Amino acid sequence: MADTTHIAKDERIGTESFVSRLMKRPELGAIAGAILVTLFFLFTADGAMFTLSGVMNFMTPAAQLGILAIGAALLMIGGEFDLSIGSMIAFAGLIFAACVVTLGLPLIIAIPATFALAALAGTLNGAIVLKTGLPSFIVTLAFLFILRGISLVGLKLATDGSTQLRGVRDAVEGDFLRPLFSGDAFPGLFAWGAQVGIVETFANGSPKVPGIPVEILWFIALTLAATWVLLRTPYGNWIFASGGDRAAASNSGVPVRRVKISLFVLTACCATLVAIITVLDAGSTDARRGFMKEFEAIIAAVIGGCLLTGGYGSAIGAFFGSIIFGMVVIGLSYTDFDQDWFQVFLGGMLLIAVLFNNYIRKRVTGER
Repeated sequence: MADTTHIAKDERIGTESFVSRLMKRPELGAIAGAILVTLFFLFTADGAMFTLSGVMNFMTPAAQLGILAIGAALLMIGGEFDLSIGSMIAFAGLIFAACVVTLGLPLIIAIPATFALAALAGTLNGAIVLKTGLPSFIVTLAFLFILRGISLVGLKLATDGSTQLRGVRDAVEGDFLRPLFSGDAFPGLFAWGAQVGIVETFANGSPKVPGIPVEILWFIALTLAATWVLLRTPYGNWIFASGGDRAAASNSGVPVRRVKISLFVLTACCATLVAIITVLDAGSTDARRGFMKEFEAIIAAVIGGCLLTGGYGSAIGAFFGSIIFGMVVIGLSYTDFDQDWFQVFLGGMLLIAVLFNNYIRKRVTGER
């Protein structure tokens, strides 16, 4: 009988420990960061921060940034950057406001038209990157200035010299699509909660929180959809492959060009969604809308675990990275700290995230 006591175990059928699998998850750092930031504010901030109204206060900017960060994260996983998404917010805001105010179009026409023009700009971005071979950083940086300039000139033409276009709220009053992109969802539920004592109320009995801001619902829905696409569909595998090794992906039959252009379109459409939400909420648009948001979105994606080299990351990580951002930008107002420390914190979080992600990358790839 053959001696089998010394046969080496095949490493391909070995089991990986739970801790090892956990350490390889791209969103691990963002979740840990969110827990630490929460603990920090639990001990330093006014207790009102974690009431229902306080949570809505920091989740609203987190959701607006998070919508951008989800698109930025998928594009970064695909191996590219888009520095024009902040300017896209201003550009899409101009198109949308001009459609409803200047042209008097209903939302059922204005919204698809705005998304179509944004998708065209995203396609142009991606096509130039892939056709010329230039880094997407350079191409989209150029579009950052181009779209911002178009927004400034376009607003002046639409308003006879002003850089702000108003009257949006009046123009869309009563439109059946408005509740999908503006205001608070489930007002009846929150009114009932106020009556039974679940939701805090003002002296007159009205709820302090009238509902869930719709951008939060969009944020959650996009996170779930993006996570499903990345983890459960062939397209998600194509995104990872395109960002990990473009040549190998192409040789394996992955339509790299089509995938990357679609991701540029996605980031442009995410910026457009934010533009429509903010324009409807404010009732106006201006040329500086979305200023610096491109960097904040990329920071949220990096904090969420996306590697700058592509091929690694998650939508869940971008979700928690955005929540960290929202908690800090609003949370400092509940403390005695100078709010200018926000910039220091943001830079520190970015540096820590990059170092952590670099460590994880080496663990995953086996580099020394």
